Amino acid sequence: MIETELANRLETAICTVVRGQQETVRKVLACMISGGHVLLEDYPGTGKTTLAKAIAKSVCGTGFKRVQFTPDLLPSDILGVSVLDPRTQEFRFHKGPVFTDILLADEINRASPRTQSALLEAMGERQVTIEGTRYDLDGIFFVIATQNPVEFRGTYPLPEAQMDRFAIQCGLGYVSAGDEAEILADQAESNPVDSMEPALDRMELLRIMAASRKIRFSDELRHYAVALVASTRGIPEIQLAASPRASLALMKISQAISLFEGREFVVPEAIQSVAVDVIAHRLVLAPEAKYSGMDARQFVEDLVRKVPTPI
Repeated sequence: MIETELANRLETAICTVVRGQQETVRKVLACMISGGHVLLEDYPGTGKTTLAKAIAKSVCGTGFKRVQFTPDLLPSDILGVSVLDPRTQEFRFHKGPVFTDILLADEINRASPRTQSALLEAMGERQVTIEGTRYDLDGIFFVIATQNPVEFRGTYPLPEAQMDRFAIQCGLGYVSAGDEAEILADQAESNPVDSMEPALDRMELLRIMAASRKIRFSDELRHYAVALVASTRGIPEIQLAASPRASLALMKISQAISLFEGREFVVPEAIQSVAVDVIAHRLVLAPEAKYSGMDARQFVEDLVRKVPTPI
């Protein structure tokens, strides 16, 4: 398929800048193609911001905005504000950075819960309501949020409703010594992101997104995806289970993964490859489960092994 060639071209372009992270790059791109949003949680310096910038520069004609989340950030700093025009004595709305194609919400957990919640409507419904007026978010609108998993001073944990808006949560992790040496060579004179050339134009990206939705998802796999998500419910160790939004994200992202692989239909392995990233961050473990050392990602990995795979 021509769409698979376009998707692989995009992936290759980004992997020339973000070294040693092909699996994560594919998942993030699959999330964007499926219309979802991604939360990157990893240690400082692993390339989270670089990945977001590389995606923005690799698609010609897309808007990119970055918001550095801080404790004093206000919702109006993200959504926009109405300002009185002294000449006409009328209020004019000035759009905030949320009105873009790709939004980098850097260190999102440093802002207050009030400011974090400003993104809820935008991420869930692709619209914002300001002073009673609704504004639609046209275009791609892909949110890449980052946070540091080990620094807690001056941070505010994301509420469950916010976590559920992210289609996937994943990390980059440390690369091999060989890949790290290549990163040093790439940046000997300048940052390779600055010299990136677009791999696709906006219309080609929209074409990929439309093709992803047409990847066949059989009835058996629908029941399998629902069974994976439903297996998190009714378990004493889990205080808050995954919602139907997780099932939808699992279907759409596995369709996008299948597009990258050149398949016209989804196979169980595509669902299994993203199940942990799609489901785990939505779970809230019971206190006794946390104290016993249980981890949500390990829990979902066990469920993937236990739920029967359709033949």
